[in-house]
Amino acid sequence: MNMIVAVDSNWAIGNKGSLLVSIPADHKMFRNETIGKVVVLGRRTLETFPQKQPLSGRTNIILTHNPDYRVGDALIVHDIDELMNELGNYPDEDIYIIGGASVYELMLPYCDTVHVTKIDHEYEADAYFPNLDESGEWKITADSDEQVYFDITYRFLKYQRT
Repeated sequence: MNMIVAVDSNWAIGNKGSLLVSIPADHKMFRNETIGKVVVLGRRTLETFPQKQPLSGRTNIILTHNPDYRVGDALIVHDIDELMNELGNYPDEDIYIIGGASVYELMLPYCDTVHVTKIDHEYEADAYFPNLDESGEWKITADSDEQVYFDITYRFLKYQRT
């Protein structure tokens, strides 16, 4: 199973319900990586999307505690057991956990690959991803050249569980 996330230099991922920064090449990489695949996300993350609708061209699985929640053609699950049961219908390599912070934390133990856009900047933030560099369980297996968008430098990294 995969995760995909953009983090700043402190592993921050968001502030006040929004992404820290919007980088077109990051969005393109995200789309290319997840199109035709399964994306798993929390309801609050979905509600940050345009028109608060599921991502097109993907199977969207939304994790929410609300038993009455429905949105578009998304599959809705309410707890980890229901989620894991649903994920059993798909190949592990086609599953991408895409946020937010509580869903990342919940699902990290089940993932073996994390695609990280690492932004060389510190933003004001209130949501974080676990720092994979401080964990002995993860190693970088792919590292892009440094990229630049206006004054923002970043790299695409791939971490794999050791």
